[in-house]
Amino acid sequence: MDDWEREVADEPNLVRPYILTAGRTDSDVYLPLEAPIETVPAEMPVQWPGTDVRGQILTLCGDHPSVAEIAARLSLPLGVVRVLIGDLVSQGYLRVHATLDDAATLNDRRELIGRTLRGLRAL
Repeated sequence: MDDWEREVADEPNLVRPYILTAGRTDSDVYLPLEAPIETVPAEMPVQWPGTDVRGQILTLCGDHPSVAEIAARLSLPLGVVRVLIGDLVSQGYLRVHATLDDAATLNDRRELIGRTLRGLRAL
């Protein structure tokens, strides 16, 4: 890492959150708050700098966090994170897992409640 890159990485992000989405407030992808998100193995590595929010989201998604957890960890409004995740899903970098359907077991439901509580505590 060059000296100028270290200096930039140490500076606080002064960008308004909705600038990150070009003012968009809705995603084309259905993203429930509790939906686990995972990265999709990419053929070519992503070239975003470490301070780019998209790169930070991709890094977080290695642990399959929920949409709410990602917003909390990045300290960004939920609407902004939903738009960014939706963009990354549309571009093929992320995958959204379904939460529950009628065939969900009791253990599935408990796991969902646990993930939701972890996300709420992180907020």
